[in-house]
Amino acid sequence: MNIEIKNTLQVLKNGGLILYPTDTVWGIGCDASNPKAVEKIYKLKHREDSKALICLVADDRMLKKYVKKIPEAAFSIIEISEKPITIIYDDAQNLASNLIADDGTIAIRIPDDEFCYQLSRKLNGAIVSTSANISSKPTPKSFKEIAPAILKGVDYVVNLHHEKICDKPSSIIKLSNSGVVKVIRE
Repeated sequence: MNIEIKNTLQVLKNGGLILYPTDTVWGIGCDASNPKAVEKIYKLKHREDSKALICLVADDRMLKKYVKKIPEAAFSIIEISEKPITIIYDDAQNLASNLIADDGTIAIRIPDDEFCYQLSRKLNGAIVSTSANISSKPTPKSFKEIAPAILKGVDYVVNLHHEKICDKPSSIIKLSNSGVVKVIRE
């Protein structure tokens, strides 16, 4: 795994795109602070840049770097959730501007995955994580279902967990600073 982290880290630092296994599904990723890399993901997925993307961070400490004010409930939700949960936070900061939604929000998950944790920690930053498919096409459940256009469109394919079946995207909730909680995806 250390060699894969080293190789992947180099690609991220150079503004490249990666294809990598997450705690949910195979993802296309880049350094979340690099607007040119974020733009490459939108183009590869044929996705409107008005549709926000998810980011992964290593831990609570790193989350604070990207969200001005984290609602107290977020920590409880993360702690008690039995499955991967992505939270949409108000007042995003320190991220590529084309990654932040028009309303100033950002979707962030702290993954329960050693590779993702180590990669984010060593990058010392957030990593974009969007499903490895062209927009409007089904999300691949395994590495072998990933479309050739996606495989060719990234700069590096992580050589881990190619046999893993990933059929459960994360739950998504919006947690506003005003205390409103809205379930986006169960």
